[in-house]
Amino acid sequence: MRRRLILQAAAVTSMVVLAFIVPLAVLVGDFAADRALVGAEREAENIARLMAIQDPAAPSIAELEALLPAEPTPYGISIVTPDGGVVGAELTDSENLDEARSGRAFRAIVPGGQSVYIPVIGSDGATSVIRVFVPTSELRGGVARSWLTLAGLGVTLVSIAMLIADWIGRSIVRPVADLSATAERLGSGDLTARVDPGGPEEIQAVGVEFNRLATQIDRLLVMEREAAADLSHRLRTPLTALRLDAEGLPSGAVTDRLLEDLDALEKTVDYVIDQARSGSKSGLPTSRVDIGSVVADRVAFWRVLAEDQGRDLQSELTNAAAVVAMAEDDASAMLDALLGNVFAHTPEGAPISVTSLIRSDDVLLAVEDGGPGLPDLGVLERGRSHGSSSGLGLDIARRSTEAAGGDFRVGASRRLGGTMIAIRLPLTAD
Repeated sequence: MRRRLILQAAAVTSMVVLAFIVPLAVLVGDFAADRALVGAEREAENIARLMAIQDPAAPSIAELEALLPAEPTPYGISIVTPDGGVVGAELTDSENLDEARSGRAFRAIVPGGQSVYIPVIGSDGATSVIRVFVPTSELRGGVARSWLTLAGLGVTLVSIAMLIADWIGRSIVRPVADLSATAERLGSGDLTARVDPGGPEEIQAVGVEFNRLATQIDRLLVMEREAAADLSHRLRTPLTALRLDAEGLPSGAVTDRLLEDLDALEKTVDYVIDQARSGSKSGLPTSRVDIGSVVADRVAFWRVLAEDQGRDLQSELTNAAAVVAMAEDDASAMLDALLGNVFAHTPEGAPISVTSLIRSDDVLLAVEDGGPGLPDLGVLERGRSHGSSSGLGLDIARRSTEAAGGDFRVGASRRLGGTMIAIRLPLTAD
């Protein structure tokens, strides 16, 4: 915008300057030529006046030469006698004096400039002609300097207009740039970002409304986090009752496993409440985790259920450290979402495969199943599901992957015939 304002001001000012300076430059040239010719006519009239005063019937050459100016002049002055003799500067062959001898004074363009012709009629009726030649250099004397002055004046006016346009542009662009930078900060998660309204009234109004919008967004997010924390806290009561019921069961492997599941569930509820109250965003790469150990842990957790359902849970896991930019809780939630989907949407007995492979700068994770596959890619949309689930599992995994700088792909499993979820996560320093 700033550059456009400057270019627009330069274009408009240039047209105005040209509209005035071009005619003025022509006028300066005409004025200089007219001034030189008027000076030449004055010289010719002075000589004609002297000749009229003397009025000899047949002036000698010496008398005519005495009438010529003693001081050097820029003009070529000639006196042409009635019999055709020339005293002073020579005439060119193209000059015709018949009109002057008829008694008429005039100007004429001749090679190298212009000439002024003034007739002088003696007492005997014979006509002499005074001719004053004005060279082109004299006709254009001072014109180049005047044109340079006008050009400098035009450039100065255009420059001043561009500076004013730049000042106006800065007064508009600066608050807009500040507004854009503040909007970027707000979009990146800085809810304290506010703009100092400035510039024209319209932009100030935009800045005020932007601050009002940011405040409203902050308030709504706080309300949403508190609501999420309250809802999560309401789960504590049924969890406590469920724990008391589980502790009252006879001791055994099933009871121990049930209590372990309740511990994990309580830990998840506490994590949700903590995240909601603190306002932190799941999936942001603020932590580091060995994704290989998380995969191994979650595979071991789900293997028990796989055995109960008669599923063949195959795993090809790397033993080397694979540190990625992801919180441990987020990594566990991502794996649980993927494996939980398999158990929820494939028939019992369908095989499952979990693979992790470390490469030079990233790690590849693949979760495959032998189920019927996805009905359509619409299930990847957040909240959409063809079953009784919430439709959030795949979206949680996708967002966690992208937050860590990775790629999330869904396709068909060639090995098991069902669905394959492929995740690529870039490795990071420990």
